Amino acid sequence: MDWGKKIDELKKQKNAIIMAHYYQDAAIQDIADYVGDSLALAQWAAKTQADIIVMCGVHFMGETAKILSPDKKVLVPDVQAGCSLADSCPADAFASFIEKYPNHTVISYVNTTAAVKALTDVVVTSTNAKSIVETFPKNQPIIFGPDYNLGNYINQVTGRNMVLWNGGCHVHEKFSVQKIKELKKQYPDAPVLTHPECKQEVVEISDFVGSTAAILNYAGKSEAKRFIVVTECGILHKMRQQYPDKEFIAAPAIDGSACNECNYMRLNTLEKVYNCLLHETPEVIVDKELAEKAVKPIVKMLELSR
Repeated sequence: MDWGKKIDELKKQKNAIIMAHYYQDAAIQDIADYVGDSLALAQWAAKTQADIIVMCGVHFMGETAKILSPDKKVLVPDVQAGCSLADSCPADAFASFIEKYPNHTVISYVNTTAAVKALTDVVVTSTNAKSIVETFPKNQPIIFGPDYNLGNYINQVTGRNMVLWNGGCHVHEKFSVQKIKELKKQYPDAPVLTHPECKQEVVEISDFVGSTAAILNYAGKSEAKRFIVVTECGILHKMRQQYPDKEFIAAPAIDGSACNECNYMRLNTLEKVYNCLLHETPEVIVDKELAEKAVKPIVKMLELSR
């Protein structure tokens, strides 16, 4: 079956667009109308004129698209494609955590459920977290959740002392410091490009720390011809497409895996993309009252990111 051709036909029939995160399988990235990080996907979802959005990523991305486009139908190829980071922060527990710190501004990473966003003052992504945190006065107490590693990194680079929720991403916490050091010895000319969701000991041996989009941009601007990439290895597909004259080496995981993949992201397949568009299910539904609360911190993020 030529899934790409079939999907393209359905998109035209139904005025649909396909959005894919950089961590999706290469085949899905290649048939998507938009490929980007969480910030870019949110921005595109807010602007699209399509009737149907197929969000190829994980469930919170579908929720974000639905919150920003309540009148559009938002589909996900596999409803089981969740997020370990979002799961690490249940809304009821986060609400109790917030109560312990009155007068704190609540900043939540976009990798959260709609219910957690509804408890939040402003949402951030790894692309804009530093700049948004810096819009607040230095004496403003802040709660940051749920990614502890990202929050710790932002504290270090901004000189803040945000209160951090102890959550994490199962992919970014699995990178092996020892194996990265071995790669650095093997390829001394290769800068280490690392996502800030990684543990501090990984960040400390890196040459550049940034979001997936920032890592992609850095590789393009750098004069280096070889890079060690410390994030979910789906990004390597776009890097190799955009910079075919450069070499990109995936950093290995603690378990020895040469390519550190998100098992949730990889639940999506071309066949599932086709079937969800054909049958218009699974559809992402967000309670109207919840969506009205959750949209405010997302809109604030988009305004601060312009």
